[in-house]
Amino acid sequence: MQGLVLLYVGAVLFINGLTMLGRIAPREAAIMNLFTGGLALFAGLLGAASGQGAQIRAAAFGLLFAFTYLWSAYATLTGQDGRGLGWFSLFVAVTAAWVTFDEFARAQSPVDYALAACWAAWVPLWLGFFGIGALRRTAWTRPVAWLALVQAVLTAWLPGYLMLSGRI
Repeated sequence: MQGLVLLYVGAVLFINGLTMLGRIAPREAAIMNLFTGGLALFAGLLGAASGQGAQIRAAAFGLLFAFTYLWSAYATLTGQDGRGLGWFSLFVAVTAAWVTFDEFARAQSPVDYALAACWAAWVPLWLGFFGIGALRRTAWTRPVAWLALVQAVLTAWLPGYLMLSGRI
């Protein structure tokens, strides 16, 4: 399930990066946010329902993605200014920093280290969303958009594809 969700996280980060650069209308991008948020929500709830510690842990962290994308779609479709999502992004960035440390401490294989590095990469991305949304740092929009595009490929799309193809 992780590969499936990561593949679509890559897609939504790519779409959102292009949206931030003005290449896609925000309302048009909302559908990808709804789909990916819904998929991550379903996967997270399914994992949490397993009752197994490792799956509940993965579900809790995966739901951070789900609510980021669902909230983004909500803000776009209802005309919200994104401040609430910005503050949520700070919460996620801090949580992702803790997850990064834990993942590196638990890592035993190259794949484990790569996934820990993905968590580390997501920290500045969510901090960027905090800056743009909550702090209204509009000058950050372009750099954060490019960061989202790069991370779409390197931390989500590619790892998701490799997982789904059985390469990792």
